[in-house]
Amino acid sequence: MQVPTITIGCGLVQGVDAIPVQVEATTRHASDGTPRLLGLVDACVREAYHRVLQAFLALDLPQPRGVLTVNFAPAELRKHGSGFDLPLALALAGAAGLFPPERAAGLFAFGEVSLRGHILPARGAVSVALAARSQGASAMLCCPEDAEVCAVVQELPLHGAATLADAVFWLAGRRELPPVSARAPARLDTIADLADIRGHATPKRALAVAAAGGHNLLFSGPPGTGKSALLRRLPGLLPPPSPHERLAILQVHAAAGLPLPPAERRPLRAPHHTSSTASLLGGGADVRPGEVTLAHHGVLFLDELPEFRRDALEALRQPLEDGIVTVGRARQTVTMPAEFLLTAAMNPCPCGYLGHRSRPCLCTPPAVARYRSRLSGPLLDRLDLLVEVPSLDPGELRAPPDPLGSTAHLAAQVAIARSRQRARQRGGAPVVNARLQDRSLLQACNAGEGALHALDAVLRHHHQSGRGRVRLLRLARTLADLDDRERIEEIDILEAAALRGFTESAGTRR
Repeated sequence: MQVPTITIGCGLVQGVDAIPVQVEATTRHASDGTPRLLGLVDACVREAYHRVLQAFLALDLPQPRGVLTVNFAPAELRKHGSGFDLPLALALAGAAGLFPPERAAGLFAFGEVSLRGHILPARGAVSVALAARSQGASAMLCCPEDAEVCAVVQELPLHGAATLADAVFWLAGRRELPPVSARAPARLDTIADLADIRGHATPKRALAVAAAGGHNLLFSGPPGTGKSALLRRLPGLLPPPSPHERLAILQVHAAAGLPLPPAERRPLRAPHHTSSTASLLGGGADVRPGEVTLAHHGVLFLDELPEFRRDALEALRQPLEDGIVTVGRARQTVTMPAEFLLTAAMNPCPCGYLGHRSRPCLCTPPAVARYRSRLSGPLLDRLDLLVEVPSLDPGELRAPPDPLGSTAHLAAQVAIARSRQRARQRGGAPVVNARLQDRSLLQACNAGEGALHALDAVLRHHHQSGRGRVRLLRLARTLADLDDRERIEEIDILEAAALRGFTESAGTRR
């Protein structure tokens, strides 16, 4: 009796998302040779047939003989990755009559198959689960580890099979698979408290502003003043991700093949300054996420900012504005999410001691100019907060911890500011102040005449463009939110100017 064509759904992971792929297998009793694998498959997928065949032998399963052709559709996309092992094995088994064809209707499968027949995790399982749900799949079959991770994708029945035999016998109706529950969140690592850093009231205020409004932040100061220590404590001020953000973070990390971050904490990525443009933005033959995407809904920390390659830094300008990164290749163009909070640290000069209270700077003016020219004006213009972290007097380092500068106190202020932002948006999609645009920004500001006059004065004195005006307004809105006030006042404009680095006309908050 001729067995009909068997189709198993799968997914091709490109960047962060997965493109649905159908694995189709047909049979002919006169053929016992190796089937042809069609559909632009790479070496990894071509080798999958031999891995799968050995798995059938190791588990004493009937050999899937008589299969003539296996097609991976759509044919114009190059298929890569070990996740096609399991759908290929099930398509071969179904086409060879090892289970009823109707049991595979609407089924998606994803996973690597070992020579012993074990089903292993594969990169991008969450993306494939989302693609399966969008296609209206009846169920998705993968290894138990991936099933626990994909359990966050609602409205998609998930089944975890430890071996290929479990998967085949389940489809044949001869074995039950245990129910899948979501994996327990990873244990949170302790983040050091900001109270452990003495002094630096203004930098700590800048951290709270950055966390409350999603503003990009640059610290500048001599070596050893605490710039990196302050910035690495910033995730402790951020609110935990929402369920939608958590799913996006899981999808990104699963697509990159990285361990999943704790559920209650936003990611912090800190690439080395020798990183290439491709490692920051993403790329490669199969286009994997870069650091800007891995920091999606989290923090990207660039230490020693001027030491990064100029082309890599300039490439950050588009993701900072649009919240996405587009990687173009000859055969495809892949767009990945990149809504991150950029934080950075730098020295004021090559030797690091320009402006130090006790150590002299040994750099010549041309050397300082060359060092600072590594950061272009357009890039600096996209950093909302430009704050100096000065060296402290030894007596200040012996001061007792300030409870007003602790992580808990500042995080509570950030939570109040974020709640005010959500209330203004009246149930719409939450947008942080740093991303307010046009009419939404003007409505949110609610500035009086005094604040507008102060804004005009700052813009004229420092020759700021329209973009500079927008960034000052966004900062002032966040400062008012931190103080739990509805209207922007003149003092908010002045402090925003100070935090933007316009110290001559700024004044200080009372």
